[in-house]
Amino acid sequence: MEKPIPLATMLPIVIVYLFSLHASCAAPTTESVHETFVDCLRNNIKTRSGGHGFEGRSYISDEPFIMLDMFNLRNITVDVQNEVAVVQAGATLGEVYYRIWEKSDVHGFPAGECHTVGVGGHFGGGGYGNMMRKYGLSIDHILDAKIVDVKSRILNKESMGEDLFWAIRGGGGAKELVSLLEKELPTLGLKKENCIEMSWIESAVWWDSFPNGAHPEALLGRKLNSAKFLKRKSDYVKTPISKDGLEWIWKKMIELRQTSMAFNPNDGRMNKISANATAFPHRQGNLFKIEYSVNWEEPGISAEKNFTIQIRRLHSYMTPFVSKNPRRAFLNYRDLDIGINHHDNNSSTKNGRFMVLSTSITTSTDW
Repeated sequence: MEKPIPLATMLPIVIVYLFSLHASCAAPTTESVHETFVDCLRNNIKTRSGGHGFEGRSYISDEPFIMLDMFNLRNITVDVQNEVAVVQAGATLGEVYYRIWEKSDVHGFPAGECHTVGVGGHFGGGGYGNMMRKYGLSIDHILDAKIVDVKSRILNKESMGEDLFWAIRGGGGAKELVSLLEKELPTLGLKKENCIEMSWIESAVWWDSFPNGAHPEALLGRKLNSAKFLKRKSDYVKTPISKDGLEWIWKKMIELRQTSMAFNPNDGRMNKISANATAFPHRQGNLFKIEYSVNWEEPGISAEKNFTIQIRRLHSYMTPFVSKNPRRAFLNYRDLDIGINHHDNNSSTKNGRFMVLSTSITTSTDW
């Protein structure tokens, strides 16, 4: 087995937004960014929208870095009449869902399950969720965006150009900072046979593991559901897995004991949208996405080695059943086993046998 990439241990030298032992700070509260601050962006900076990242890349690194936390950029304006919302990149999915629900009980927005995920990183990776087979991804409903470029200019869809507007919808954080996003709100058109007896906002609460009957205000909380040791990996499947294949996989999972797999279907509207429509490449021809997961409670290197070996073995066992040449992975499920980007622009992808399509393998934005 190949030697894993060493764990990063260095903390940020500056966190722009809060005070800490490692930081002096200033809080960005509007879309205006001074030239001095933009100069900082040319250095090693990581942008945190919600702080969700399986590899913790917005928190730690193997070299000094600056963290830009988008926490204060979280305004949400919902225009039900025109079916449009304007959302700043520091808002969470839960806040977006709640503000839509405040204005309408027949509108919704296709995005993820976890309410504390930040919209900036979520949209950067495509924005998949339970409604994607009917409505597609979050990025399929982005009408406009505002970003700050390296010359301190605030650009919208028209001024940034089609190429950049294409890239920020599913291409990861890359070098551009999305500070304001404008999105279309599809009418749900609910039918009884389409769902369990609950509204869209109730389903958003239910899928995020809140108790039955919990009020939608629960979605406004920014406290993370849990803090535990974990490792995640991903795959895409293009051909059906036979019954014999599934039984073999099940036996291997029993041998490993602690690993799990989640299958996310990728059909419906996803097959009707061209792979070139946005920077998110996993459209037509993908039956479903697999998320491999393992969690553990014990601290220490020994436990970490034990559990990460298990999930890497499961991932290896799945090789005959998943996409090939290249083997595909989901951008927002950060996985340093795949490779890392170096600031000299020479990237490693484990000899090229595994890659994330159409974007950098690790970017500066954690969802």
